[in-house]
Amino acid sequence: MDNLTLNIKQRYNRISAIYDLMEKPMEVFAAKWRVDITSEVYGKVLEVGVGTGKNIPFYPPNIELTAIDFSPKMLQKARTKYEKTHPNVRFLEMDVQHLEFEDNSFDCVLTSCVFCSVPAPVEGLKEIRRVCKPGGKIVMLEHVRSKNKWLGLLMDVLNPIPLYLYGANINRDTVENLKKAGFENIFVEDLWLDIFKKIIVVNIK
Repeated sequence: MDNLTLNIKQRYNRISAIYDLMEKPMEVFAAKWRVDITSEVYGKVLEVGVGTGKNIPFYPPNIELTAIDFSPKMLQKARTKYEKTHPNVRFLEMDVQHLEFEDNSFDCVLTSCVFCSVPAPVEGLKEIRRVCKPGGKIVMLEHVRSKNKWLGLLMDVLNPIPLYLYGANINRDTVENLKKAGFENIFVEDLWLDIFKKIIVVNIK
């Protein structure tokens, strides 16, 4: 594991105990978005960056879910909350940049506010493309850098604060990173300004 990945992993371990409290104000908006994105998936599903498990209560009951995170302490929070009530969920400690799955293992892959934190986002997206079946679906809820001149500049200026606190970048261009990873069928819906986006990708190989 490279030093940058290790540092970000340690930051998420450090804040795991208070992460849900920190994120509580955002859930006023995010809960309805989580209902929306989880309704899109089917079959064998991989959730990348499950964190403390905020999406888990919203998944359809008939899926087979594998939930991964590279922070063992964040993953343990999710496991503690949902292992007994959601026995169809498999929790694994794993880094999206180095997925330990065979090619074409999943029907769908879901992420929510994950690719702000992946040190090498294009490499992580390439791994998602590899493990998702041909014609499968990638469903993402992500925040990105605004295209507005002044708002984008403000996000650049403020970016070192969340990056230092827990390894998240607020000025990533995830749609462009998807293109760099080889994806073409990308459908984008703005959820709040042009910052929070719902992204659907059909995995054409």
